[in-house]
Amino acid sequence: MTRLNRRQTMALMGAAGLAPMAPAILRAQDKPAGLPDTMIWSTYDVGSTGYVEATAIADAMIKNYGTRVRLLPSGSGVGRIIPLKQGQANTAWLANELYFATRGIFDFATPEWGPQNMRTICGRPASFGIAVTQESGIETIEDLRGKRVAYAAANPSVAIKVDTMIGSKGLTRDDVEVIEFPSYADTLRALTQGQADAAGGALTAAALTELEASPRGIRWLSFDPNDKQMWENMNKIAPLFSPYRETIGVGVTGKDPVDVVAYKYPMVTVMHDADPEMTYGFLKALDESYPGYKDAAPIMESWGIKQSGTTPMDAPFHEGAIRYLQEIGQWTDEQQAWNDAAVKEIEALIAAWPDFLSENSGLSGDELAAAWDAKRKEITASL
Repeated sequence: MTRLNRRQTMALMGAAGLAPMAPAILRAQDKPAGLPDTMIWSTYDVGSTGYVEATAIADAMIKNYGTRVRLLPSGSGVGRIIPLKQGQANTAWLANELYFATRGIFDFATPEWGPQNMRTICGRPASFGIAVTQESGIETIEDLRGKRVAYAAANPSVAIKVDTMIGSKGLTRDDVEVIEFPSYADTLRALTQGQADAAGGALTAAALTELEASPRGIRWLSFDPNDKQMWENMNKIAPLFSPYRETIGVGVTGKDPVDVVAYKYPMVTVMHDADPEMTYGFLKALDESYPGYKDAAPIMESWGIKQSGTTPMDAPFHEGAIRYLQEIGQWTDEQQAWNDAAVKEIEALIAAWPDFLSENSGLSGDELAAAWDAKRKEITASL
């Protein structure tokens, strides 16, 4: 999760001007069929980019259609998904906890959870890369072998990105020196302090500005969008990422861009059995409302349907969203094939979960999670 500083937060909140439950006001255009009059969206906590982005989009929908929107913030992935699962929220605005929930891993590797049958409506791309110090001499992913790579304890969202990115060239944690730190921010500061050689992070992370200004310097490792084997390797580990040329960030400019990876955050999520009319109407409303929120902050431009309505995602697209994307000519055979494969994977995991629990009833905690992760990988590899 990325957090904004106070000035950025206030600017975006001011641009949106939304109360937690805003009153219906004069509609500027006809409301899409299926879009509810009142909605509840489960989001990241106040101050996060996910919260303020949802705020800006909700405000535009209110102004256009009179739809009342209430944001329900939570600081944990489980806390954001529970209202959706229990039918208390229409959508949940999620990050990689969606991947974890649909695969039943990490916080969801418990008898009470297991794989969840969820779908996406849309989600904007966010860039992520591996930063290294210039003094380290590291220029490629292969150069990370034997080097100190910073990981944040109990932060699987960042860890899965780093694991997948080093795995693109066949490396695992066994091939690098893993250095653990208490938090994500600490992993980035470790580069400046000389405690690590590499760390995964958002290219706009404020903690990296000190590294850029320090004698150690900063470099982002490149992920060639034309290296098919690299991307195939990544997709085998976690099919979440796509090539992305970033022009904004620490040590990055429009004149000096860098090829990194994109994942989706936040992703507007529903359960698989959500009303197709609602998901169709929501995506149409989000698309039509784009002029009303795209200028709220530079990051909002990425919500344009050509970027936010594309695969891959952490879960398959919902059928109602697909119908809208087909209607506007933005759903390809390739995307359908990706979606079909994602549905097949999740449904296979869900089908295997009850027998797995029965066969491993004596396990709990980390043992159960480890056994399921092995079973999950076996199932996925067989598809």
